[in-house]
Amino acid sequence: MKQYEMYINGEFIENGNRKMLDIINPARETIISKVPFATKEDVDKAIDCAYEAQKSWAKLPAIERGKYLHKIASLMRENIDTLATVMAEEQGKTMDLSITEVNLSADYLDFMAEFARRYEGEILQSDRPNENILIYKQPIGVVAGILPWNFPVFSIVRKVGPALLTGNTIVIKPSSETPNNAFEFAKLVDEAKLPKGVFNLVTGSGSVVGNAMSSNPKVGFITMTGSVPAGTAIMKAAADNITKVSLELGGKAPVIVMEDADLDEAAKLITTSRVTNTGQACSSAERIYVQESIADEFTAKVIEEMKKVTYGDPLTDTNITMGPLVSKQQQTDVDTMVKEAVAEGAEIALGGTFGNREKGFFYEPTVLINCKQDMKIIHNEIFGPVMPIVTFKDFDQVLEYANDCEFGLTSAIFTKNINYIMRAANELKFGETYVNREHFEAMQAFHSGFKKSGIGGDDGKYGLEEFLQTHVVYIQYDTSAK
Repeated sequence: MKQYEMYINGEFIENGNRKMLDIINPARETIISKVPFATKEDVDKAIDCAYEAQKSWAKLPAIERGKYLHKIASLMRENIDTLATVMAEEQGKTMDLSITEVNLSADYLDFMAEFARRYEGEILQSDRPNENILIYKQPIGVVAGILPWNFPVFSIVRKVGPALLTGNTIVIKPSSETPNNAFEFAKLVDEAKLPKGVFNLVTGSGSVVGNAMSSNPKVGFITMTGSVPAGTAIMKAAADNITKVSLELGGKAPVIVMEDADLDEAAKLITTSRVTNTGQACSSAERIYVQESIADEFTAKVIEEMKKVTYGDPLTDTNITMGPLVSKQQQTDVDTMVKEAVAEGAEIALGGTFGNREKGFFYEPTVLINCKQDMKIIHNEIFGPVMPIVTFKDFDQVLEYANDCEFGLTSAIFTKNINYIMRAANELKFGETYVNREHFEAMQAFHSGFKKSGIGGDDGKYGLEEFLQTHVVYIQYDTSAK
């Protein structure tokens, strides 16, 4: 059985007598590895090393920092089978999706590295004679990166790439559900000969490790992807030091299907959004609003698409659409939400059970009809392959339904009417809106949410700027100098 070691200041740290955590394969319910619980002292050491390393790392030209990102990206591609297999084994992601995630992650590092010659400051016009006002964009310092379990490899590079390129150093805490891939990534960082202390990896509970990272005064920026309660705890811990935070905290994406939509295409794309990664994606289609006039026709089509969804063990079953949920707790939570919806009046049109597997945290592709706007399942994030359907009369009503939510990450609409599209673009209160396509963001855009979906954001030039701070320099000069 694998036993991993934390990575601090360019070295893998022996576990010694540290408490160890068992990591479970969610498809087989077997222990696949043991990872260490970091102490507060471990976290403080990692941050201290990152703090010292940042002084010289920031002085390195951005183009040289970018070369390290390119090197790590190349190593990821060379080790794609290992990274993808580890992720499928610990998270339950299908092999096809795991391979896609690793490739995308390598591309992301290359993409961020290419900003080395592109991110810039400004020169402003002064109100005074003989003065220049310069706007510098400088690194913040030490970044604390706190990761989720649903897209673990991509979440690492989403934080490491822009942090390192802009001259920051980083301490990463992976999810306790899926830490193995982070250790494998650390091996590649070590092979790339990244300077000591620039990248550090610590593992353990949020209450110990996450809190120690968030409350440490040497941390300049905390970037976290996870739940609202975890994000709230991080903000509270960061408050004493007024530490900058960027939080992606989940979503409850509405999908609007108008009567003029291509229903076959909508059914296919919505199903893809709902079951990708077994529905465990913050941006996936969470609640489906269908215009009354086409509700029966669309529902029949989406049920047929959901019937085509297959599931199994990602390591042995080929041509499957999805794997298990990440944990027994996640399986229980999804099942509880479905049962609560039925108790409130919803009807199970498909699925609604753990399926026919003897082992594993599986949940069948599920469609719920007769759902109403005031049901819990329409307001609380499901994070599983469950599709609740609500009908609506007109566009004004569905806009009200869609915006009636404490989250505001992603949204979507299927229609051929440009007027509906433009109203959706201007009136939906979400960070992203997809028109006639599935939910999945582009690395060159900006992934961010409104309301309780978080603050700050990732990707593209705006995501890169989250890792920079502005330094204004006023230069008065003497024209009489000869």
